[in-house]
Formats: sequence, structure tokens, C-alpha cells
Amino acid sequence: MTPSTPTRILVLNSGSSSVKYQLLDMRDRSRLAVGLVEKIGEDTSALAHTPLLGERAGRKRTQETRFADHDEALQAVALELAADGMGLDSPELAAIGHRVVHGGLKFSAPTVVTDEVMTEIERLVPVAPLHNPANITGIRTAMSLRPDLPQVAVFDTAFHTTMPEYAARYAIDVETADAHRIRRYGFHGTSHAYVSRKTAALLGKEPSEVNVIVLHLGNGASASAVAGGRCVDTSMGLTPLEGLVMGTRSGDLDPAVIFHLERVAGMSTDEIDTLLNKKSGLVGLCGDNDMREIRRRVDAGDKQAELAFEIYIHRLKKYIGAYCAVLGKVDAVAFTAGVGENAAPVRAAAVAGLEELGLAVDADLNSVRSDEPRLISPEYARVAVAVVPTDEELEIATQVYDLVSE
Repeated sequence: MTPSTPTRILVLNSGSSSVKYQLLDMRDRSRLAVGLVEKIGEDTSALAHTPLLGERAGRKRTQETRFADHDEALQAVALELAADGMGLDSPELAAIGHRVVHGGLKFSAPTVVTDEVMTEIERLVPVAPLHNPANITGIRTAMSLRPDLPQVAVFDTAFHTTMPEYAARYAIDVETADAHRIRRYGFHGTSHAYVSRKTAALLGKEPSEVNVIVLHLGNGASASAVAGGRCVDTSMGLTPLEGLVMGTRSGDLDPAVIFHLERVAGMSTDEIDTLLNKKSGLVGLCGDNDMREIRRRVDAGDKQAELAFEIYIHRLKKYIGAYCAVLGKVDAVAFTAGVGENAAPVRAAAVAGLEELGLAVDADLNSVRSDEPRLISPEYARVAVAVVPTDEELEIATQVYDLVSE
């Protein structure tokens, strides 16, 4: 690598009304700036930008104004970066990496964006209507700002493309399934990839030597069974709706519930979609989707919150047990993401009663708060239980940099 080789990667995560971003230097994997734009398209938007390099390091700057669309939001981000001497026109910028939620089966690795790639991402909008359109908007806007720079898509689904057909297929008519791309794709792939590798390192082993159950527990939640560094099963399916109980999503559900709501309740497809994706899960069960508030209510004797918590944990335990069966031998269970990293009661409850599977949590270790990967299981436990903070932005930046460096 020559001194002039660009080493910076800008990571963009474009949501329907938000943009999260980080600028990283891949020489030492350091963060140079982080930020978030929220409420894009609303009457008042908010931008929070924090440089982590130079005289202004650590000093958050905020502004409230109106960003009508992602183009205006990213223009503002570009100005904030430029104010710190890290603008998009910097010769040190090697590429812009974009989180794209759904890549189908076509994309199993980070991919430089071309017209053909954009067309394929657009074709996948019907199976990711809440995410892919926003991801596409972010890519197009970034391309307009730096048309000469490689734009790289990193797909949430890519890590899960190693699932065997018997795990990825639904038991429906094959011709119908193939004609409409109906199969299990899985999501949160960058997190599962990163955490499974970090867990192996925590155990002092190579990823190829370790079987890990990764529990990504945030507002969205998913589990994966990773055998020797390769995903062999995951809880989310065609869309991010399947699987664990989540903040606002139902997770696993008898499909006949949909027909029942249509026939008996007279609900439209859109109304049912909104119910299952935005008004279900924890918020549907008890009115809150913040685990901290739910635990506060449980401790105060709130029966509705207590039931919601029990349903959440019950589903989680079912997946832990199922993935123990899928893997045969489990070396570790790793908790990650907002709830997994911070909610000690969730970790304790999820493992309680699973001693016969080799799982246990040490109460003192579990109560420790830390930003570092750590074991929370007692020494005698046959299966390690770990808390491994995820870093999806670093994972995206690493994949993007490895690709463009080639």
C-alpha cells in the first residue's frame, strides 16, 4: 500500500426517513466522524454530527431544519464532513458503502453498484418494501454527489446465502415459490457475520472451529445458527417479519391468522401488514417496545408487561433450543444489539432452565456493563455464553475496503 492510497470509507445506512453514517479510516479501523439525520420529509428534521478527529473531536453539532428528501439530507451531511476537513471530495475517500437490506440470492458478497445491480435491487422491492426503496435512494444520492467514486452495496441477506436448501425452502409448491422468489433469506447478516467471528476470537479459536448461536436482539430481532463460520439457519425469512418477538413485529405466526383477519375482521392487506409489522410484538402486547420501560413495569408489578416479557423470552428459548438441535454441538451463545448487549434480565431469563443444554449465566458477570466482548457464563458451563457488541458499520466498511482494495 502506497502512502497515497485512499483508506477512508463512508458508510451510509439509509432508512425510510433517516440516514445513519460513519466515516472510518481502514488503516487502523478508527472512526473519524459519526452522525444521524432523522425525520427526513417531516416538518422539522434533525441532524446530529460528531467529528472524532481534529480540534473538534467529540463535540457534537446539532441542527433542526427541514430536509425534504434524502438528497437534501446527504447534502447537509457532506457539508458537515467538509467543515471538519473530511468532505466527500477528499482524495483519501476510497469508496462509499451502503447497507442494503435485501439482496435475494443473487448477491452473496459486497458488490460494486452498477446499473444492472440497481435494477436487481429494485426488483427486490416487493419483498423488502420498507427498506430497499430507502436504500436505493441513498445510493442514487451518493452517486450524484460522487459519481467517480465506487459505491458498494453490502447486503443484510448475504451472510445467510450459505443456508442449505432444506433450511431455506418453505414447504409450498416449488413452481409457485420459484416464480415469486418465495424462500427464507434472513437479515441482520452483517451483524451475525461480525458477532460470530468476534465470538470465535473471544474463545481463542478460528471461526471455522466454532459453532455459535447468535442472538441479535434490538427493536428488530433475529437468531442464527453458525457452523464453522457459515450460517446454516436463521430466524427471519422472506421478510424481517418471521421469527422472534420484536419491538413492533409479531415474529412467527400461523398464516391462517391473516385469512381470519381478512374474512372475519374485514381488514385489508395493507391494514394487516401494518398490524403485523408496526402494531404487534412487544408494543402490541403491552404498549411499549422499549425493553428498559418494560422491565421497569415488570418490576413494578405490571401484569401486562410481565406477560409480554414472558412471551418474548419463551420464543427466544425455543429458538435457542432449536438451533442447539440444528448445530448438534454448540460452543457459544452470543447476545448482541441494543437489548442483547444491555438487558441483563433478558440474557438471564433466556438461559434459565437450559442447564441440560450446557447453558448457564453467572449473575455477577451478567450484571457488568461494558463495551467489550465478554463471557458471562461460569467456568463450569459446557457452552460459553457471551455478550459481543455488534459493529455493523465496521463490518460494512471492512467488506467494502477489502473489495475496492482488490
